[in-house]
Amino acid sequence: DNYHVLTANSGQEGLDLLTRNDVDVIVSDQRMPGMTGVEFLSQAKVLYPDTIRIVLSGYTELQSVTDAVNEGAIYKFLTKPWDDTQLRGHVEEAFRRKEMADENMRLNLEVRTANFELATANRRLERVLTQQQQQIKRDEVSLDVVREALQHVPAPVIGLDEDEVIAFVNSAAQLLFKDGPGVLGCDAEAVMPGILSAIHQVNDGEKCSIELNGLMYQVISHNMGRGSQSRGKLMTLTRE
Repeated sequence: DNYHVLTANSGQEGLDLLTRNDVDVIVSDQRMPGMTGVEFLSQAKVLYPDTIRIVLSGYTELQSVTDAVNEGAIYKFLTKPWDDTQLRGHVEEAFRRKEMADENMRLNLEVRTANFELATANRRLERVLTQQQQQIKRDEVSLDVVREALQHVPAPVIGLDEDEVIAFVNSAAQLLFKDGPGVLGCDAEAVMPGILSAIHQVNDGEKCSIELNGLMYQVISHNMGRGSQSRGKLMTLTRE
């Protein structure tokens, strides 16, 4: 039947065999020297709970065997005399049961491993999200500080986005326009005619001149994005 069979003449010998070998199915006689089959299999259950245990017993020992079955120490008991074909069938069934138990154990281990990895990934993601939220808050605070600082600059400061639309004007710059803060979102060329052609004719950081409201201003324009992800231009105006 392609089984590797180990034999012992007593319960103690059987326990000694179990310490030296990996065993899937144990078949024991109820009557053995030194201890009964139920006592042997009860100890085997404690030491090797994953084994499938079968006892061979006569009707006179039925009560003790039944108690052992109810306690889980024995998977099945067979009465004497047994039929060899039936015994082979019961042993084959016991091995199938062991294979199913091993497969369930393997699947449970995979599920626990997957759950652990998922929980670890979730914790890692939570840490990343927390760090990102903290960074966003720090960036918002930094942006507020920069905005407030620019508001207190005595010279007009105007920020353009990458589409050359006015995205920021400080307090001094608002005084240059009738609408003040209302110029936000307006095309720069529409409210400051000639500004774009003037700054495009000079290099970044160089001065150019424009006329605004009948007055001449020097304009210094800097491209944004060298030290950050900002896009657009920041212009500072001073009277000539």
